[in-house]
Amino acid sequence: MKEVLDFLAEAKTFFLATIEGDQPKVRPFGFVMRYEGKLFLATNETKQCYKQLRENPKFELSAVNEKAEWIRLTGKAVFKTDPDAVTHAFMVEPFLEELYAGPDSPPMALFYVEDGEATFCSMDGTSRTVKI
Repeated sequence: MKEVLDFLAEAKTFFLATIEGDQPKVRPFGFVMRYEGKLFLATNETKQCYKQLRENPKFELSAVNEKAEWIRLTGKAVFKTDPDAVTHAFMVEPFLEELYAGPDSPPMALFYVEDGEATFCSMDGTSRTVKI
């Protein structure tokens, strides 16, 4: 999991895909953290992404680094409303204060990756897959 977290943190921006009906929807994300041994992401309860993940928790994300290596991560979103997790998110990523009034102000929605599988790829055609 550390390798996945490090890759996403280095990339800074990654793209998360969900499904709405039969149409894929992709958008940029930037928050990732490890908490209680799980990889967490965050969205906002007012966004379509949240609604799509609630309806169908399967997602895929992808990011690329400066060496033109990329990652593809698939999994299921499991939402966690634990106030300690939200407080931890604000400690890990202070930029969240620019988006939310504070850890006690919804509608931030944290979710962790369940049944995750990450594939690391390079331009030379090699790849390897790890479970998280």
